[in-house]
Amino acid sequence: MNTPPLASGPEGPSSLRPLLATVLEALGEGARARGGPLPAGGPSEVAARVRAALGDVLPDEGDPEALRHLVRALAEGAADPADPLCAAHLHCPPLAVAAAADLAVSVLNPSMDSWDQAPAASELEAQLTRALANEVYPDPLRGAGLGRYAAPPRGATSPHRPDALVTTGGTESNQLALLLARETLGPGVRLVCGGNAHHSLPRSAWLLGLPAPVIVPTPNGTLDPAALDKALHGPSIIAATAGTTDAGLIDPLPEIAALCAHRGARLHVDAAYGGGLLFSSRHRAKLTGLSAADTITLDFHKLGWQPVAAGLLAVRDDNDLAALNQRADYLNADDDTEAGLPDLLGRSLRTTRRPDVLKIAVTLKTLGRTGLGALIDQVCDQAREFAELVDAHPGFELHEQPTISTVLFRPASATDDAIAAVRRKLLTDGRAVFGRARAANRLWLKATLLNPTTRPADLAGLLELVEGTTPR
Repeated sequence: MNTPPLASGPEGPSSLRPLLATVLEALGEGARARGGPLPAGGPSEVAARVRAALGDVLPDEGDPEALRHLVRALAEGAADPADPLCAAHLHCPPLAVAAAADLAVSVLNPSMDSWDQAPAASELEAQLTRALANEVYPDPLRGAGLGRYAAPPRGATSPHRPDALVTTGGTESNQLALLLARETLGPGVRLVCGGNAHHSLPRSAWLLGLPAPVIVPTPNGTLDPAALDKALHGPSIIAATAGTTDAGLIDPLPEIAALCAHRGARLHVDAAYGGGLLFSSRHRAKLTGLSAADTITLDFHKLGWQPVAAGLLAVRDDNDLAALNQRADYLNADDDTEAGLPDLLGRSLRTTRRPDVLKIAVTLKTLGRTGLGALIDQVCDQAREFAELVDAHPGFELHEQPTISTVLFRPASATDDAIAAVRRKLLTDGRAVFGRARAANRLWLKATLLNPTTRPADLAGLLELVEGTTPR
């Protein structure tokens, strides 16, 4: 039996080239067969097509055409975030340069649990996480911004220095933030968050054995500092949101930060969605007060155009990360660490993990602050333009002007049941992908605009599809 070729090593490039050609061809075939933002037919028909392509999952004899057949089936049955009519979730179309960098990671297969498995990747991660942490927590004496960070000498210590950990996304970052709060303030610390907070926060409190969280109602979509103040009793971690999942709203961060300082509460900001605004000179001011947080969730596979996963947790004081330190002799023996081998085990709750930092670093280096900021400005402009279309149309109702790139709207005369049915009809037909959100006690369609190539005609087309599907 011939040994299947490896992706890395001397023969790796020659082995990969024909396979990459097959993948690219199959992606194109699948996209053409799909013909829109979503496969038509709904769950049962999509499942049937996948089962037909897959056949026997583990046949006695292998199929040399499996790569082509399964990639084509996956592409045909995919939701395509690069289609302008796919606008439901915080699900971005990845940049080509980021996807190419991700391929390099798959080929080299570094594992970020010890230096001897990822020598260069560990240093790249150290440089990038410090730089991004300094972007979030600027020091006026040092200056802020990517490209202006120099690593301290090896072994140097600095109290209250910001840092960041790479995570799988907002859920893991939020869980880590609560874990650090528990280890800092004790097991009795209570999560206090708004009804607008991401579901992962109360879920993480349950997972970590914290007291039942206090959920402050947010009838206007954002946290009210006065209501928040009344909810504080004993050791607390307040979780504010910069970019809510439903509407992209930002809590009043300066007022919440002042309240935390006054009441001695710890502050976490979930900026998984809105954190990307840091790179836009036009929109950065919306995050005023962010740097007062003890911990901050960031997510580059939302407003950063990265393949999943690309999350971070930034911390204002890297001393907090000592709570994650672990010792496993086969990964970070004391004498190895003392001899200068970097200790990676305390950089995550995971052991084996991919160097997701590479695609982020390649993107930031390729686009620069100006290029990334321009993409953010584009999608924010698109949301404003779409909101104007909705507001000017007599048959539609706009919830409110967008804060980031999410627009909530609804046919003016339709019931909640009719709106839900319209959304499902468009999904089943494969014609458009809208999200749904409940605000002001009513159901709204949600358009989350994350495709910088979307044109004004595409925005008008979104509205026309809803109008043509809504019962009269």
